[in-house]
Amino acid sequence: MNRSLWLEPALVVSFLVLSTALIAWCGADLALSALFSMDGTWTVGYQFPWKALYRLDRTPAMILALLGLGAFIASFFRRDLLHWRKSGAFLVLLLALGPGLIVNAVFKDHWGRPRPREVVQFGGQKQFLHPWQKGIDGKGRSFPSGHASAAFYMTAPFFIYRRSNKRLARIWLAGGLIFGVLMSIARITQGGHFLSDNLWAWGMVHLTALVLYYCLGLDREPSGQQQIEKRPCSS
Repeated sequence: MNRSLWLEPALVVSFLVLSTALIAWCGADLALSALFSMDGTWTVGYQFPWKALYRLDRTPAMILALLGLGAFIASFFRRDLLHWRKSGAFLVLLLALGPGLIVNAVFKDHWGRPRPREVVQFGGQKQFLHPWQKGIDGKGRSFPSGHASAAFYMTAPFFIYRRSNKRLARIWLAGGLIFGVLMSIARITQGGHFLSDNLWAWGMVHLTALVLYYCLGLDREPSGQQQIEKRPCSS
């Protein structure tokens, strides 16, 4: 059995659990949100650039997924694009299953964790809950962050290029993480999500990406330019 099949997901899960425990132990969720709550208002979050990031929302993720869909469809008509079939499917499935199904449909819509602006510590009427404490179904949509999950989705090309072009893979990973962190800060400043909500938004997307990465065989078949270069030259 391939060691990375279980080792990498295990490391991610361990990081999520330990980080969540540390956040709860030091009270970072409430402490960080308190920095941006001014007597129950969240004015910082609606200033530039945080408001612009909020409005940007899922647009970059949708564009990337549509490019993946286009590559997937085109691969059935052009043999020179055949090596992009799995990669295109990966981009579409990751957005649909990660930010779409797992983050929003399963957890965000049903876990019931109140948003920062809804808890009593910041002028609301609901009790603060930790990420592992399930609230009333449909009465809280804080866990995890939908905006952050769509932003962290932009790390998706890292999984496509991690075998064939490590430099490009690192660029996409760094860019996606930076974008995700900035979106996470925006949602915290707006009283929309706690720190741990954004942490788990990244974790759910990353774990979904790992599952798809191995299920689609992207770990066995390098995509992109490396495959092209391996083809024999035509006369």
